[in-house]
Amino acid sequence: MKSSLQTQLDTVDANHPERVGQLVDHVLAEATQCSASDIHFEPTAKSLDIRFRIDGVLHRRATLPRELAPNVIARLKVLAELLTYRQDIPQEGRLAQARFGSDMRVSTFPTVHGEKAAIRIFGSRSAILELEDLGMSPILLAELRMLFAHRTGAIFLTGPSGSGKTTTLYACLRYLMRESDGTRHIVTIEDPVEQILDGITQSHAKPGTEFDFARGLRSLLRQDPEIIMVGEVRDADTAHITVEAALTGHLVLTTLHAGSSCGVISRLLEMGIEPYLLTSGVKGILNQRLVRRLCDICRRQAGEHWEAVGCERCADTGYHGRVLLTELVQFDDLLRQAVVARADTATLEKCAAGSNRSTIWISAQDAIANGLTTTTEIVRVLGPRAA
Repeated sequence: MKSSLQTQLDTVDANHPERVGQLVDHVLAEATQCSASDIHFEPTAKSLDIRFRIDGVLHRRATLPRELAPNVIARLKVLAELLTYRQDIPQEGRLAQARFGSDMRVSTFPTVHGEKAAIRIFGSRSAILELEDLGMSPILLAELRMLFAHRTGAIFLTGPSGSGKTTTLYACLRYLMRESDGTRHIVTIEDPVEQILDGITQSHAKPGTEFDFARGLRSLLRQDPEIIMVGEVRDADTAHITVEAALTGHLVLTTLHAGSSCGVISRLLEMGIEPYLLTSGVKGILNQRLVRRLCDICRRQAGEHWEAVGCERCADTGYHGRVLLTELVQFDDLLRQAVVARADTATLEKCAAGSNRSTIWISAQDAIANGLTTTTEIVRVLGPRAA
């Protein structure tokens, strides 16, 4: 059965001089309408496959003739103001919100079948969520608010790409801005700036230039900040400056890619952060994942749990929207001792689990028990340990 997008693309006149432009416009409009987070234009030996990532899962939505692939990618490069005559190097650009209703980040990449393009779609301002709207448990939300009451210290967010870290970061910034009533100086250094926040000084770092995260953060410390958001800790230099800032009178929010909360601790130790600085400077580590939410219309109870069925509303997937799974690790005496001893990640996780009232596994089981998602979905995102 053809998708609605495929039907639209098939109706575009093959002889129309603006055919490629119309095809691209149809794809971008459809992706925005169905709340896709990413669009993939993937050339193969026989076709150009178009796939959308919806609720964290890729779905094939349409295919175009292989001969159209170079022109479609070229059209995207023109819209993103990239170099159309360079097909041998990766490129990155943006599509303006004024034209397409949402900000879109475009990246191209050379492959054996020609250039591939991926587009990340950022939600409109109407889709911006407050901290209270993210779906955190009341206990975790209260603990997070207590951390925000501190004037110093670093709060790390971790999770894989697409786990909602940026959404959570911006929700945290809006909360801090609202609670301080504009009396605290909040600055950010990001790559890229994905949402413009009124009342907050935001800057765009450019890794590989003289304005990378580390150099930008050093300069920000001379701007009399009280709260600093660093988009991502990517190297040892940025990690050291982040922890130093947390120890010298600043509240710092940042992200770091790791497999778990305690994985953040291990990575910081590997980056050369001394254990006593880590336990003193880091106030908390928030680990999060997004799992698909069962469709409220077609879900069906099966014994003690619910199962996905599929209907028109959820495009026969059985899921509609996503659920946030979280855990917040803070340092107690046992975990501090393990860090000072430079214990491995497995040991750190055992120490953290002893005092953590809501691990990500508990959050997952609560979501299953409340009929929000399925065991299959939890295993897909967290692995078999969650089963």
